[in-house]
Amino acid sequence: MIPERLELSFALYDELVGELDEASLEATLPGLPSNTIGAQLWCVVGARESYARAIVAGEWGGFSCSLTAAGTRDPEAVTAALATSAADVRRAFDALAPDDDDRVRLALQLLEHEAAHHGQLIRYLYGLRLPLPAGWKERYALD
Repeated sequence: MIPERLELSFALYDELVGELDEASLEATLPGLPSNTIGAQLWCVVGARESYARAIVAGEWGGFSCSLTAAGTRDPEAVTAALATSAADVRRAFDALAPDDDDRVRLALQLLEHEAAHHGQLIRYLYGLRLPLPAGWKERYALD
């Protein structure tokens, strides 16, 4: 069940990034303390990479992200990093036994992280008056 939920999340991120340009990736919420949309996606990529390593190892080994600061402003770089990190997670699930509580816990933490960023990015889309992707509208009953 976890892999299917992650695949849904991966598809939502792919759809979102497919609709964002460089200016959108560099956007911050006006009048509020915030980072950029690209920085939000940097965190998603880094979490995927870090949790994939943790799932394989059976324990948390720290956070790191291959997506550079410059890459967070480049739609092609973000798209590539999301695809590569999703593949990392898929490979990690090959090593995941359903009865391995430590690894399942890590997988659930990754899923929670993905969903938390969905909520944050929805606020960005509304706050910046960017179009809501169709899949996001359907998944979260957005207007």
